[in-house]
Amino acid sequence: MTKRIAPESEAMAGKKGVKKRRWNYPRAGKGRVQRWLPSWRVVVGTILTGMAVGVGLFVGLYVTTAVPEPDDFALAQSTTVYYSDGQTQLGRFEQVNRTTVKMKDIPKTMQNAVVASEDRTFYENNGVSPKAILRALINNLRGGSTQGGSTLTQQYVERYYTGTTKSIFGKAKEAILAIKIDRSQTKEEILENYLNTIYFGRGAYGVEAASQAYFGIPASQMTLSQSAMLVGIIPAPSAWDPAKNPERAKERFNRVIKLMLEDEWITAEEAKAAAFPATLDPSTRNSFNGTNGYLLAEVRKELIAKGGFKEDEIETNGYKIVTTINKDMQQGAVDAVASLPKDRPVNNYVGLYSMDPNNGEVLAIYGGSDYMKRQRNTATQDRAQAGSTFKYFGLLAAIEKKIPLTETFAAPAKQWIPKLQINITNSGNVGYGYLDIIEATKYSSNTAYVNINEKVGPENTLKMAHKLGLAEDTPGLDANFANVLGSASVTAKEMARAYGVSASGGKLVDPHVVRQVTNNKGEVLYRGITDGTQVITTDQATLATYALESVFSPAGTAEDVSLGKRPIAGKTGTSTGPVSAWFVGYTPQVVTAVNMFQSGANGQEEVLTPFGRVKTVFGSTYPAQVWEDYMKVATDSMEIQDFPDATKLLKSQRPKVKKEKTPTTPTTPTDPSQPTVPTVDPNQQPGNNTPAPVPAPTPAPAPAPSQPGNGTGGNGAGNGNNNGAGGNNGQGKNGNPNG
Repeated sequence: MTKRIAPESEAMAGKKGVKKRRWNYPRAGKGRVQRWLPSWRVVVGTILTGMAVGVGLFVGLYVTTAVPEPDDFALAQSTTVYYSDGQTQLGRFEQVNRTTVKMKDIPKTMQNAVVASEDRTFYENNGVSPKAILRALINNLRGGSTQGGSTLTQQYVERYYTGTTKSIFGKAKEAILAIKIDRSQTKEEILENYLNTIYFGRGAYGVEAASQAYFGIPASQMTLSQSAMLVGIIPAPSAWDPAKNPERAKERFNRVIKLMLEDEWITAEEAKAAAFPATLDPSTRNSFNGTNGYLLAEVRKELIAKGGFKEDEIETNGYKIVTTINKDMQQGAVDAVASLPKDRPVNNYVGLYSMDPNNGEVLAIYGGSDYMKRQRNTATQDRAQAGSTFKYFGLLAAIEKKIPLTETFAAPAKQWIPKLQINITNSGNVGYGYLDIIEATKYSSNTAYVNINEKVGPENTLKMAHKLGLAEDTPGLDANFANVLGSASVTAKEMARAYGVSASGGKLVDPHVVRQVTNNKGEVLYRGITDGTQVITTDQATLATYALESVFSPAGTAEDVSLGKRPIAGKTGTSTGPVSAWFVGYTPQVVTAVNMFQSGANGQEEVLTPFGRVKTVFGSTYPAQVWEDYMKVATDSMEIQDFPDATKLLKSQRPKVKKEKTPTTPTTPTDPSQPTVPTVDPNQQPGNNTPAPVPAPTPAPAPAPSQPGNGTGGNGAGNGNNNGAGGNNGQGKNGNPNG
């Protein structure tokens, strides 16, 4: 029997049989508007699902994200170079201008200012600020200026590990790293790292570099006002630099002071007393500006050549380099050159090289007025004909050959050299008859020294020059009879080193400008070599010094040069032309070489243009003046030391009195063979000191015919009938005609 179903039940069964949609949207059975609105279940479900996915992604990122190695850029530090005191900064090497300092060297005012201005919840938050992130997200979605919503920890992460990012994924990763770092590092460590990496403008990364760039002082010495000013410009340091936008910088300064007061980091009295600080002119912060650039270039060159450093290591590893350069002496060198007459030609160059002859420490270098305008160092790179300063090598060669200093040699006004086909003359055509080696050095007689060189052997003078440090390939250095007169082109550095051998008692030392290099752990990586090599005997050095002391005696070429009671020895030098002028001299503690030369538009050597009150530039004029002015400063605080006594050595030498006869080939005197009073050329201005009258000389034999020379003046090898080989050195300041 078939069971019947009530009509109502049939209707219900029909409804149940209808297949329901999986996604009831638009919603069935709702009004026109409501049917398009999702149910609360859908809304809540979507939110919960999104949160679950977000949490899952965050957890996944957190688990898989490891704290990376710090960014190379963040680790890069400036290498700081100091004067010899180890405290006064000379300059910096840098790809990134940064010097990392410890928290103890960062003032509390700086620490508190940055917390008040950049992250007031720093000491409470866990590395991120959800409120700030949400605010930044809403702003970014609205199309406002892009914001990071970053805490100090996030800013630190951005600069130290990840680099700048504004993407959602990038900010999420940044936030995760911030949380991890907040858990692994103390707040003090985070703040220290932040303050060592943040950019402050003017190329300065970190608080130490910023303090130097804006105020010229270490960060440890900064005041409240200076700290507040730096913190104020952190968001836009280049745009808000006080040198560019002082009004905006002051607004930011006032804001920081106000926030510090509100957060009770400072008192009302301190806030009221805080005044906007003065800052340095940014144009003065280039380490290579002015004369210091030459010093820094020498430091870098030495570290690469002798220390085995690579250039990028020097610029990024944050080394501390202590040089041998004495700040007061260096300033003395700069001042000595600056005191020259103001009408000095712009293409007139001066080089000064000063060192301790006993250990090779370089005390001062004047390589030019501004490294940024001319990168060639006039003291270490530019070469100039040595002139009569080269007689020093002939002097030592004679001493080494055991030729007594009292032995006499012909010193006529003019002398023909057949092998060179040139005439050698004394300055002003002055004839001296015969001079011993000491007198020949004192008067700087060219003809006498050529005859000394003949006996010594020019090849031995050449060997002595090599022994005292001149390279085999020194331009113009050879073994001809006139080499003793200085046709070789040398540097001030080379001559200072060579003369330093006699100053040190015969020891050749290696000049160095770096005393010590340490890394940021305090480990010593390099020390300058202070040992030397004995290249001549102490007795030979003593005798050479004795002869060179005569240069400063009455009628000597440097009679006006004096350091008071302090004994000095040295030599003037002027080349043919003159195209160069020199003064090299020393005390037992300091040896200094000064050169002066002139270059044309293409770098070719030119005759020195007279300037000031000097009609001709000789070694006894401006080079001697610069040497004396500098040495007074350099030796001011040094005790007076005497040179070794040469009395016994002189007595032990057997003087050989030369018979008065015409010298044999290859040199033939053209002046009287008898000793004569120096006679000044009629056209030459007489000096203030002339030798005492002596009996008139006996009649002289007829002079041998002189022939024109055929050398070239440019290389100091003679100029027609004029002085040969760059040996003429000009009139001394008080009348001696040879320099």
